[in-house]
Amino acid sequence: MKNTFRSILVLFFLLFFGFSAKAQLTDLARIEFTYFPQSDSDNSFRRFRTFFNFPIKLKKEGSYLVPGIEYRNVNFKFYDDTSFETFHLDRFQSITATLAYVFHLNNDWRVGLQTGAKAASNFSTNHLLSDDIIYEGAVYFIKIKKGEDILKPTRIIFGLHYSTTTGFPFPLPVAHYYKKFHPKWSYMLGVPKTNLKYHANNRNVLQAFVTLDGFYANVQDNFDITPSVQDSTALADSMSMTVILAGLGYEYSITEHLGLYVYAGHTIMNDIRLRDVDRNDVYTINSVNTFYARGGLKFSVF
Repeated sequence: MKNTFRSILVLFFLLFFGFSAKAQLTDLARIEFTYFPQSDSDNSFRRFRTFFNFPIKLKKEGSYLVPGIEYRNVNFKFYDDTSFETFHLDRFQSITATLAYVFHLNNDWRVGLQTGAKAASNFSTNHLLSDDIIYEGAVYFIKIKKGEDILKPTRIIFGLHYSTTTGFPFPLPVAHYYKKFHPKWSYMLGVPKTNLKYHANNRNVLQAFVTLDGFYANVQDNFDITPSVQDSTALADSMSMTVILAGLGYEYSITEHLGLYVYAGHTIMNDIRLRDVDRNDVYTINSVNTFYARGGLKFSVF
């Protein structure tokens, strides 16, 4: 029963994380650092992440071309005793390039079309391989109600997203809903993040949240996790981390659009695994729930 529940959560992550992270993200730029120690071991993750989206206003009213780029660097401290070498698992990197086109469908709705490619790997060969590349595409619909005459600002985003990471040959649905139902309270429902915020004033915001986090990357030099077993076929082809966590956060607005943030919590599910070419689990690195912390600087449009 426990394995079935874990499998459902992992599938849920694969279905929705790829695009809805972008769908909920109203940030134009971000610099962020994550620290993620592992309980019952000396292992830990340290991740640096930065991205930048640059809206270019087009001649057609309300339409924009939005190129974007993101870089992630994951430093994995892996000290467990294993039957295989782990030095090539100490660092994973990814760089993503996207291009979006946003335009008005009518007075209330906007449409966004996005395509992109990501290279995610441990780059142990010091070369870019075809297995490192992940392609994605999306179409989404956006409705935003805000302004001085709007008592309860809302934001709705839904659409379809396709990524070669999921292994499904069809696009998958995404959804996001935000509402400020009181001058000091707002909530957001969706994936990867659901939260409840308390707006103490124009600069200070507290929140309780449940969110998804993780990464997927190719392992260039596929290796046998059971080298002592003759004719073993347990080859590690990729590494993935899927985390569901709950916690509290604090945001401080330096200006209207520039802010600092700090989030801390504890995982509800912690799934770190090596997988074979068919995405089957071949080795569990850690599944014990643990502490999680993240903080950074962001430039937001809302």
